Parts: sequence; C-alpha cells; structure tokens
Amino acid sequence: MINFSKYSWLYLLISVIVIGSGVFSIVRWGFRYSIDFVGGTNLEYQTDKTIKEQDATKTIEKNKIQIVYMTIKDKSIVLRSKALEESQENNLKSSLEKDLKVKITVLKSETVGPVLGKETMMKTVWASILAIIGILIYMSFAFKGFNYASSAVLAMIHDFLVVIGSYSLMSHFLNAEVDTLFVTALLTTMSFSVHDTIVIFDKIREYLQTEGKEDIEYFANKALTETMVRSVNNSMTIVFMLLALSLMGGATIRFFIVTLLIGTITGTYSSPFVATPILIFLERRKKKK
Repeated sequence: MINFSKYSWLYLLISVIVIGSGVFSIVRWGFRYSIDFVGGTNLEYQTDKTIKEQDATKTIEKNKIQIVYMTIKDKSIVLRSKALEESQENNLKSSLEKDLKVKITVLKSETVGPVLGKETMMKTVWASILAIIGILIYMSFAFKGFNYASSAVLAMIHDFLVVIGSYSLMSHFLNAEVDTLFVTALLTTMSFSVHDTIVIFDKIREYLQTEGKEDIEYFANKALTETMVRSVNNSMTIVFMLLALSLMGGATIRFFIVTLLIGTITGTYSSPFVATPILIFLERRKKKK
C-alpha cells in the first residue's frame, strides 16, 4: 500500500501555484470575450490581393465604425466592432473595395446583442449553483456524512479555478475567447471532477464498514492504492482522444478541446490529491470534537 497522504503538503503546493497563477492572470489580464457575451459584429473578409492595415483602418474610421480589434493577414481581414446594421456593413464593404481597389468576398458576418451574453452568464451561474447543491444533497445521503459531500464540492471548486485560470492565461497569450463552448467545457469539467471522487469515497466507506478500526488515513491510502491505476487508465483514454482532436481538429473548436483536456487532467488529479486529503482533515477534525 502506498502512503499517498504523506505528501499532502506537495499536493497543496502544486494547487496553490497553479491556482495562484490563474488568479493572477484573471486579476491582471482578465479574459477576451467572444461576441456571444459582449455583443457586436464579427466580420471576416477575403480579398483578391494583399492590402495594408493602415489603409484599411483609414477607410473603417472614415465610415465611423468603432473597432474592437482587427487583424489583416494573408489577404484576410478579421474585424470586430460595435453592433452594425446591415446598411453599415454594406457601406463598409463598398468603401473598402473602392478605396483599396480590391474585390472582397464575405466569409463571415454575424451580429449579436449583449443581452445574449448576460443571459448565458446568468444561466451558467445558476447551473453551477444547482449542480453544487445537488451534489451536496446526493453525497450527504449516499455517504451518510456531510464531510464527504464538502470534500467533493471543494475539489470541484478547485478544478473550476484551475480551468478558468488556465483559460485566462490562454486568453492573454493565445487570444482564446470566452464563448458558449467554453461554458460547455467548464460545466463538463465540473461533472467529471466528481466522477473519480465518488469511486474513491465509496471504497473508503466500504473499508470503514467492513474493517472500521483503523484511522481514516489508512483507509484513504488503501482506497487510492486500489483505484489509482484504474482512474489513470480511464482518464488517459480521454486524454489521448482530446490530444488528437486538439492537434488535428479545426481551429474553431481547438480551445474548447484544450479546455476539456485541462479539465480532464485536473479532474483526475483533484480526486486523489485534493478531495481525499480534505476528507481526511475533516474526518479527523470531526473525530477530535
């Protein structure tokens, strides 16, 4: 049997470093939000010849369009601005063709109001709250102890912070945008986080019922020793699939896949190295009282 709980200080240090880096990124740089959340117009144009960014900027400013950001690369113009009406979009396209003497093909044109973003955020918050309440109630009844439920929820919050912190770093360094796919990946991670935790806790409960004389730490180490290989093997099948998708998949879903990959890794890590040490601490504290 491996004494996993012996290195609880190391697990705490790793979590503090990872979460601390993410929190620093959130406070310092925040996130880049997609059009789904902040509203506005996304335009993507294909030109028949290369153009200069300063020339395109002059034309856009002449049309009194407020640019959020714009990139011009390989005969492609990607532009985000405040919400535009259809007439404004048509006038912009005509002006660019006239001033820059190019032929423009519209690859993407979408306009979304900020109300959708607020609604999505509120639904995400409520979904998370309901999930936490549901897990607390279910695990409290299933394991006949609030400490089990509290440990699982705290591990889930740990994974939540890791994912949003990592995404903030990706948002700053890789221009990843917070969109509805990110919300989907985040909620998926929260559910995956509890999966392995329940398996481990069920083993601990089984040992307590059948043997019931040793300290909670002994049963936790025994449960981790028996379930660790299965948990890692199960997670690796998901990791390999997500790695393949992140390398070979399309650009539109790449950050979604990477977020799921981070969530899978941190979910696999948190069950034995976050939730279980917290359970040991809470059960020992309860026993002392």
